[in-house]
Amino acid sequence: MRNKGGIVALLVAFLTISIYFLARTWKANDIRKDAEAYATDKSGKVDYTKKQRYLDSLWKQPVFLGMTTTEDLMKQELGLGLDLQGGMSVILEVSPTEIVRALAGSRDPKVATAISKAQERAATSSTNFVDLFADEFKKVAPDTKLASIFSNSSNRGVLSLESSDGAVISYIKKEVDGAFDRAFRIIQTRVDKFGVANPNLQRLSGTNRIQVELPGVDNPQRVRKLLSGAAKLEFCEVYTMQEIAPAFDGLAAILLQMDADAKAADKSSLSKIAGTPAAGKGDNVATATNDTSKNSLAAKLAGGSKSDTSKKDSAALAQRQTNAFSNLFIGTGYGVAVRVKDTSRVNQIMRRPDVQSLFPANASALYDVKPRANGTNASEEIVDMYFVKDLGKAPLEGDVVTNATQDFDERGKPAVEMQMNAEGARKWKALTGANIGRPIAIILDNFVYSAPNVNGEIGGGRSSISGNFTVEEALDLANVLKAGKLPAPTNVISEGIVGATVGSEAARAGILSSVIGVLFVLAFVMIYYNKAGLIANIALIVNLFLLLGVMASFGATLTLPGIAGLVLSVGMSVDANVLIYERIKEELVLGKTFPVAVRDGFQNAMSSIIDSNVTTLITGAVLFIFGSGLILGFATTLLIGIFTSLFSAIFVSRLLFEYYISKGKTVSFFTKWTEKLFKDSNFDFVSKRKLYYTISSAIIILGIVSIFFKGFGLGVDFLGGRTYVAKFEKTVNTEEIDAALKATFEGKATEIKTYGGFDQVKITTPYKIENTNPEVEKQIETSVNAALANVNGNKGKVTSSSKVGPTIANDAIGGAFKAVLLSIVLVFAYIFVRFRRLAFGYGALVALFHDVAIILGIFSIFRGILPFSLDVDQAFVGAVLTIMGYSMNDTVVVFDRVREYLTEKRGIREDIPTVINNALNSTLSRTAVTGFSTLVVLLVLLIFGGETIRGFVFAMFVGVIVGTYSSLFVATPIVVDAMQSDMKKEDAKLAAVPVVATEEVKKGKKS
Repeated sequence: MRNKGGIVALLVAFLTISIYFLARTWKANDIRKDAEAYATDKSGKVDYTKKQRYLDSLWKQPVFLGMTTTEDLMKQELGLGLDLQGGMSVILEVSPTEIVRALAGSRDPKVATAISKAQERAATSSTNFVDLFADEFKKVAPDTKLASIFSNSSNRGVLSLESSDGAVISYIKKEVDGAFDRAFRIIQTRVDKFGVANPNLQRLSGTNRIQVELPGVDNPQRVRKLLSGAAKLEFCEVYTMQEIAPAFDGLAAILLQMDADAKAADKSSLSKIAGTPAAGKGDNVATATNDTSKNSLAAKLAGGSKSDTSKKDSAALAQRQTNAFSNLFIGTGYGVAVRVKDTSRVNQIMRRPDVQSLFPANASALYDVKPRANGTNASEEIVDMYFVKDLGKAPLEGDVVTNATQDFDERGKPAVEMQMNAEGARKWKALTGANIGRPIAIILDNFVYSAPNVNGEIGGGRSSISGNFTVEEALDLANVLKAGKLPAPTNVISEGIVGATVGSEAARAGILSSVIGVLFVLAFVMIYYNKAGLIANIALIVNLFLLLGVMASFGATLTLPGIAGLVLSVGMSVDANVLIYERIKEELVLGKTFPVAVRDGFQNAMSSIIDSNVTTLITGAVLFIFGSGLILGFATTLLIGIFTSLFSAIFVSRLLFEYYISKGKTVSFFTKWTEKLFKDSNFDFVSKRKLYYTISSAIIILGIVSIFFKGFGLGVDFLGGRTYVAKFEKTVNTEEIDAALKATFEGKATEIKTYGGFDQVKITTPYKIENTNPEVEKQIETSVNAALANVNGNKGKVTSSSKVGPTIANDAIGGAFKAVLLSIVLVFAYIFVRFRRLAFGYGALVALFHDVAIILGIFSIFRGILPFSLDVDQAFVGAVLTIMGYSMNDTVVVFDRVREYLTEKRGIREDIPTVINNALNSTLSRTAVTGFSTLVVLLVLLIFGGETIRGFVFAMFVGVIVGTYSSLFVATPIVVDAMQSDMKKEDAKLAAVPVVATEEVKKGKKS
C-alpha cells in the first residue's frame, strides 16, 4: 500500500478534528443543561428569561480549553433540529404587492386591477411578480407607459417620463429586491434580540422568502407578531444625562435596597440552618435617598467632580449607591451602557413601577442596536442605553423618507445622505432647529440605530448624517432609513410548531432506533464475514464518528430524518466493504496469496464503488438543492455520509488489512454457515424476463387503477392547509373529534386520522389558509384547543401544528417534479458517459420509472389500511429520490460487472444472456448482504423511529425491496433486449458490407 504514512496522518488528523468538534458540542449541551437546571423551579417549570440570563452571563466568557466562548461554541456545533427539541419554524414571504403599489403612488384603478390580477396569477405561477404585474398592466392599459405611473421626484435620477417599460420594470425589481434585503436585516435583528439560543435564519434561494427556526420557543403568538409586524421607523429627541441624572440617583438607591434585601434573605436562610437570629431588613442598610450633593451619582453623571464633605455618612451612602449602580450600569463619555449579559435583569428593573416613576413620563429606555466591546474588559460586550422622548408618538416617522444612500462627508469619512418629502422637510427643519447641539435618535423596532448630534437647523429635506461609521455601518443605516420609504410587509406562509415534550420523545425514539440499527448491522456483518467482519465494523464505527464530527464542524443541525439518514448511511456504507470483500474472496478462489488477493480485491472493486456512490451522490445533491426543513437535514447527513463511508471503507479497512499482512497473518471471510452461501450460484435471471415484465406490469397497472379511483393522500406540503397533532388521555374516536370541530372549522372539509396510536390524531384542514393575520392564527388555535379539551369526557391538547399556504404548496409540487426529473436526467447521463452504451441507459431509466411507479401505487393502495400516515409530501419525495439513488447503486454494480465480463469474454463469444446471467450471479452475494443490512436498519427505524418519519421510512423500506428486484429482474433484462437489438442491427450492417464491396469491384472492372 503506497503512501501508508500519509493516510495514517490523514486519519489521525480527521479523528482529532472530529473529537475536537464533538467535544465542543458536548460542552455546549452541558452549558444548556446547567442553564435549564438554574432556571427550573421546584414544580419543574422552566423560566426561559432566567435561562437566557444564565446563557448571557457566559456568552462572551471562555468556557472551553480556556479560549473558546459560549457564543463560539453555540455558533458551530452539532445542533438538534426543532423536531428533536421543540420550537417553531416559520417561512415568511416579503409581499411585493404593497411595494409595487407604493412605488406607483397612483390611485388609478387600472394599477389596482393589474396588481389584483397579478396576485391571482402569482398563486399558481413561479414567474416574478413584477413581470406578472407589467403583463397585466399592459392588458388593462395598453396605451399607457409604465414611466407615467412610476416616474416621480424621488426617483428623478433613475427614471424619467421617457424611460422605457423595460427600464421601469428593472427599477421596480431592484426596489423589490432592496426591500427584501431590508426586511431580511430587520427580521435578523428582531430574531437576534428575541432571546433564543441558536436561532437559524436563512434566505430561501431564488425566492423572496425567509426561513426562521426558533428552538425552544413557548409563545408562538409572540413570534408571529414579532416576525410579521411592519417595521416602524421614528426620529425622536433624546434626554441628555444632565437632564435625567437625578433619576439615576433614585435608581441607585433602589438598587442598593434590592442588594440589601437579597443579602438579608440569604442571611435568613443561613440562620434557619445555623439556628442564629437573622439580621433585620434595616440592619447596616442606609435609607434610600436622592442625594444631590457633589458626591451624588447625579453629579458624577452630569460631570460634577469629587469633593470632601463633612457628612461622612452621606459620602459613604453615595459611594454604596454608586457601587450598586456600577454593578449593572457603566458610565460612558455621554451616558450609560449595560453589559450584554445583564440586559435581561436591567429590563426587569426598568419595568418596576417605582423605577419608572423616577424618570419623565414621556421617557423610554432603549438600547443601541449593536453591542460594542467594553474598553476596560475586552472579554465582555456592552450596549449603550438611550432615554428618548415620546416613543410611539414621534414628531417624525419613516414614511417621510424618500431616499437614503451611503456617501462620504467633506472629510472623506462614510456618511449617509437622506432625502425627505415636503411634509418631512418642514417637520425635520423644526425638529433640528429645536435640538441644536443635542442628539436625535433614529429608531427602528425600538432599537437605536444612530443618535447623531444636530449641528444646525436643516431645511430643504436633504441632510447628511455623519459619525464614526464604517462603510458597512453607513450602508446599514441607509437601509434602515429606506425601510421607512416602502412598506414591505412579511406574511407567514408556512409554519410548524413542535412541543418540547413531542421533541424530547422524538429525540429518544431517534437515539433508540440509531443504537439498535447500528448494533444490528455490526452483528450481521460480524456473523457473515467472521474476522473480516471485525475490520468492517471498525471501519463502520470510524465512519460514524467521522460523520458526526464533520457535521459538528459544519455546524449542521441533526433532525429526525437526519438520524434516519445517519443510520441508513451506516447500513449503506456496508456496501463498499462488501464489494471489496467479495472481490478478495474471488481472488483467493483463484489461488492468489492473501497479500496479493487483498491488493487486487481493493483495486478491482474500486470501479464499482465509485460508480455506485456517484449515483447516490447525484440524488443526494438534488435533495440538498431542492429540499428544505427536515429533508434538507436528511440530505446533508446522506451527502457527508457518502464521503466518510468511502474514506473508511477504502483507507481504514486497507490499513487494518495491511497490519495483519505485516504480521504475517491472514483474515477469514467466512463462518461455517456462510462459507457455501451463494457459492457457485447459477440462477437463470434472463430467460424468464418476460414473466418478470408481466409481474411488474400487473403491479403497476393495479397501482394506476388505485390512483385513478382512490387517489393519494396529499400531505399538507402539497395540498396547503393547517395540520394539528392532538394527544388525548384515552383512546379516541375520529368521528367524535370531527363532530367536535365542525363549528370551529365552519363545516370546511377536515381530515382526521389516528397518528402513532389510538390516543393521538392528526387533523388537517384548509380552513382560512389564505388569511395571514396573526390574530386569526391565534383565534383558530384557541378554538381548536377549546374544542378538543373535552371530547366525550376525554381531554385532548394540540402538541404540534403546521401551516402551509397555497403559494408555497404549489411551489413544493413544482419543486418535487423538478427534483425527480433532474435526478433521472443526471443519472441517465452519468450511466451513458460511464458505460458508453445506450442499452445501459435504457435499463437504468426503465428501472427508475418502474421503482417510482410501484411505490406510488403501493402508497395509494395501502392508504387508510396501514396504521400510519402514507401521505405524499416532501418527505415522500425525499424517500423516492433516495430510493432512486439506492436502486441505481445496486444496478450500477451489476452493470459494472456486465461491462467487465463483456470485455473479458469478447473473444469467447458467449451470448449476451449468458454473460449477464454470470454477472448477476457473481454479484448476488453483494446484492443480498447490502440489501439485507439496509433493510434491517430500515425495519428498526420503522418500528422505533417514531411517527414523524414512519411514512418516510416505509417508502424507503418498500423502495429497497423494489430497487433490488428491479436491478435483478428489470434493469439487466432490459439491457439484454436492448443489446440484442443493437447486435442484430450491427449484424445486418455487416452482412450488407460484402455485397456493396462486390458491386463496387464489378463496376470498377467495367470501367
